[in-house]
Amino acid sequence: MASLSEIRKEYSKETLDIISGGKDPIHLFEKWFDEAVRAEALEPNAMNLSTVTEDGRPTARIVLLKGLEQGKFLFYTNYQSKKGKALENNPACALTFFWPELERQVRIEGISHRVDSSTSEKYFQSRPRGSQIGAWASPQSSVIANRSLLEERVKELEKKFKDKALIPKPHQWGGYAVDPVEIEFWQGRPSRLHDRIVFSKKDVKDTWTINRLAP
Repeated sequence: MASLSEIRKEYSKETLDIISGGKDPIHLFEKWFDEAVRAEALEPNAMNLSTVTEDGRPTARIVLLKGLEQGKFLFYTNYQSKKGKALENNPACALTFFWPELERQVRIEGISHRVDSSTSEKYFQSRPRGSQIGAWASPQSSVIANRSLLEERVKELEKKFKDKALIPKPHQWGGYAVDPVEIEFWQGRPSRLHDRIVFSKKDVKDTWTINRLAP
């Protein structure tokens, strides 16, 4: 194994200050996201979703951002999955984006809620047919004996839906919208003196306050 203490990278591509960041964190996020796409970042919409279990343990996984509507961050999952159950018990969560190609990170804290069924249905119908079958086949986060059980379930569902132009959305599958109360933008800088600008508010209905944080 490589020596972890010797792994280092100097950051020097960009700078960030309160003035250049503007007053709207959603606008800044959209700008950074578009730049990540243009930089051909690997899966620019991949984000780490952190939740808290019923017994207070933090847990995290990578999911994909599938919408940014009215200032809310959207993703889709199985409501009966581990993350779905955690969000039902405690809707507070955190999202983290990391774009090493631009030496940037965005950290978001907020409150989640399920999107309406029509929004979930519309997105479900936009997915590839194989992904739709997969949503039906997988009892996400449940223990299964082996992979062949999933493969058999897929075959059964393909047969069941083969004559249907549209596959209906499973009732246990849908979207969440995260309403942010804190958004921090991190820009790598030399000598670990990184730029950190944080937008925060006490409640989702409040206006944003802007501060620089020490690295």
